[in-house]
Amino acid sequence: MTSGIRSLRGVGPAVLRVSAGMVLAALVFSPVAARAEDSVQRWNEIAARTAASPPALGGTSPFNQARVLSIVQLAVFEAVNAITGDYEPYLNPATTAPAGANVDAAVIIAAHKTLTTYFTAPAIVAALDAARDTDLGAITDGPAKTAGRGVGMAAANAMIALRATDGSAPPTTFPPSSTLAGDYQLTTGCAAGVFYNWQNVMPFGIESASDYLLPPPPALTSNEYLKAYNDVKAFGSASASSSDRPADRTEVARLYAATSPSFAVASAARQISTAKGKSLSENARDYALIQMAINDALVASFMNKYHHNFWRPETAIRNGASDGNNQTDGDAGFTTFITTPCFPSYPSNHASGTGGGLEAMRRLYGAAGHEITITNNVPALGTLPATTITKHYTQLKQIADDVDDARVYGGIHYWFDQTSGNVLGRGVATEVVKNNLRPVHP
Repeated sequence: MTSGIRSLRGVGPAVLRVSAGMVLAALVFSPVAARAEDSVQRWNEIAARTAASPPALGGTSPFNQARVLSIVQLAVFEAVNAITGDYEPYLNPATTAPAGANVDAAVIIAAHKTLTTYFTAPAIVAALDAARDTDLGAITDGPAKTAGRGVGMAAANAMIALRATDGSAPPTTFPPSSTLAGDYQLTTGCAAGVFYNWQNVMPFGIESASDYLLPPPPALTSNEYLKAYNDVKAFGSASASSSDRPADRTEVARLYAATSPSFAVASAARQISTAKGKSLSENARDYALIQMAINDALVASFMNKYHHNFWRPETAIRNGASDGNNQTDGDAGFTTFITTPCFPSYPSNHASGTGGGLEAMRRLYGAAGHEITITNNVPALGTLPATTITKHYTQLKQIADDVDDARVYGGIHYWFDQTSGNVLGRGVATEVVKNNLRPVHP
């Protein structure tokens, strides 16, 4: 892990648009039908789809998705790296491998063991078992396959043990009591602020989330706050006109309400790594760094959320007549286009997590010149039917911009939530990539 942490204390928000908060992905898990280019890519896709399954089918929250996928990808990395020796190990002591161990068998077992540890719904386990058996069946039986399986199991068990008491459980909540203007107050459908413990989850690639404290959000009397307030009030209302929220912005609001940072960024990474012809060993390292950046940015985001304790647009707009700013025009009946998550607003989780993943990708793959498709099934919303939404990108920043718009046009975040979340994600990702899994022979 890293030793030299860059603090974000006193760093002003950059003029960059990225977005926040999130709703669980509405995906139905199914095994990947076609073989991916290599076993690391194939099991990365299986892992992402498994984690993003609806909770009723055994999936988990966007925040635990990032945590579990980091564990999966680090187990895969350790298994691969034990055989190839290309990078510094993550685990101490490092996983070891006998000569001739089959790397694909190691990947399959490392991914399967970690996934079935955290996802225990019978349908998911059956699908994962089937994928494991299919892939192992394509490898010739013998000592190399047996050795590879042993390496994968050792890496998985070590990662599972390392994270057994990482602060992700038990879940704790925050019951806000303040009614002061600017302080977080419960929004529609919320009984408490949730994921209060997530600020204390042990990071994977940084020393401490507390090293990434952002400056406070703008004062309620500032021009920056007034502009952000008026924008989310106009764009993010459930009743916004088509001129305020055009059809394409409605689509991105729905797409990224249903798509977690881990799912979106993992999909983009697989597409880019395939186009670039990255090796299995490179993919194992890259995917681990990307998920680590997402996870650690989300942990730091929750630390900032509960430190700054800033109110959501829903609360702010409904109380705009009594917030101490005579320029904010309140609307007691304001409702948001998408559902507001049950925790404070600043900074945006989606901006932090997606921004962290995209910054790791920028450092690994470059910022532009890509062909990326993000697609997902989205549930019905009001009078809008369930559908599949697809967006195409050639630059990583375009994804960030759409996630950014998604949260403001969805009515759940201010622009400054997005900007600061992106600053946070970039800072965390920079340290993760610089100080972890470094090449043995750069």
